[in-house]
Amino acid sequence: MGRVQTFETEVAVRAAREVFWRRGYEEASIPELEAATGLRRSSLYNTFGSKRGLFDAAVRSYLDEVVTPRLRPMTGETVDPDAVVDYLRGVRSGLLDAQTVASKHGCLLMNAAGAPVSQEHAVGAAVADYREELRSALASGLAARRPDAGADELRRTAEAVTALVTSALALTRVDNAAALRSLDTALELVA
Repeated sequence: MGRVQTFETEVAVRAAREVFWRRGYEEASIPELEAATGLRRSSLYNTFGSKRGLFDAAVRSYLDEVVTPRLRPMTGETVDPDAVVDYLRGVRSGLLDAQTVASKHGCLLMNAAGAPVSQEHAVGAAVADYREELRSALASGLAARRPDAGADELRRTAEAVTALVTSALALTRVDNAAALRSLDTALELVA
């Protein structure tokens, strides 16, 4: 009979997510992941199959617990006209606060996009899907804010704001002031 799992998977995934977020997939070592999760290598491999399996679980956790809740106000049936501005201000506030993981380390998925792991199909697809989810939410928020705008204007603005947000989330690791300027520009476009 196999051993009974004595840890909460979600807690371990969140702890690993923080390591991947700070260090990146390639730089996160198994000993670091063991220390962060409090699990032994055998438990990590038995539960997740591999370091990559643990990373995939961390990405799902990031999307479910970090990304989706932030986008939700722009994706419902009724979208408040201020939802897109609130979203951008929230991202800016998170990057402005030097104590947040986002300020120091950007976005887990944007970091993965610039790393070798993005060449693996599932990771590249997760990054592309995230960008599309962000663009779609921003487009919905913009439509609520500017009900009289034409479809082409909304599409172009959503693309530009998406590019500014994703660039800010990647850039904050090396130039927080430039990341904040990108978000200020996005706010100006939305206003």
